[in-house]
Amino acid sequence: MWLPVVGLLLGLLLGFFTDLRISEEYASYLSIAVLAALDTLVGGTRAQLEKTFDENVFITGFFTNIFLAASLAFLGVHLGVDLYLAAVFAFGVRLFHNIAIIRRILLTKWTTKRAK
Repeated sequence: MWLPVVGLLLGLLLGFFTDLRISEEYASYLSIAVLAALDTLVGGTRAQLEKTFDENVFITGFFTNIFLAASLAFLGVHLGVDLYLAAVFAFGVRLFHNIAIIRRILLTKWTTKRAK
């Protein structure tokens, strides 16, 4: 569970304390990559709560999701089609689904503790 939290904190620190600028032509790639990374982070949190977290699956999923999303955006730009919307839809649906499951798990744990 420590790996996603460390990655998130490191990313936030780098984002807030550096003056790194991304040009407009790469902004869509970065936004898709961030969405894919968030999907992986929330999926890792869900796996940790379900006691099925595996660091190898998390790391490979993180880079695979980012590569796939950026590739779809790149291909879409060269074809003149908004293929990045497919990645936005897929990762968005997975993100909300995982958040709903996390909410249910935490609610179940909270009500169980409260009943005792």
